[in-house]
Amino acid sequence: MPDYDPVCLAQVLDELRQSRNERYREASLNAGLDHGALRRYICDGRRPQRQALIALADHFSINPNELLPLAGYPPMKLFERVAVDPESLPSDIGGLVEDLQRIPDRAQRRKLVEAVRVLLAGYLADFED
Repeated sequence: MPDYDPVCLAQVLDELRQSRNERYREASLNAGLDHGALRRYICDGRRPQRQALIALADHFSINPNELLPLAGYPPMKLFERVAVDPESLPSDIGGLVEDLQRIPDRAQRRKLVEAVRVLLAGYLADFED
């Protein structure tokens, strides 16, 4: 197991927590962890167990493979996503994907993706009625 450097993981976890406007305790409990777990990972630099990272990823609606390597764990094949070749997408969709990928702030990008999903859900609901 490689040496664990808690700085990167702590930064990502704290950004995710702040994007949800949650306190450490609240985020820990919402992820199904004990009340002090997230504070230990962010403030104390403790290394989370793999299961805790998977629970946090589920709570924050991200792929666990985004967190596992930051804690020194290998990515899990179970969570691998199939890459889509942008060339295989219609040009308007491929352009949207490329635009979203250029947003460096992960939390901001996630908010925009969720906003697009809300718009799509409303649009698609019109066809289902």
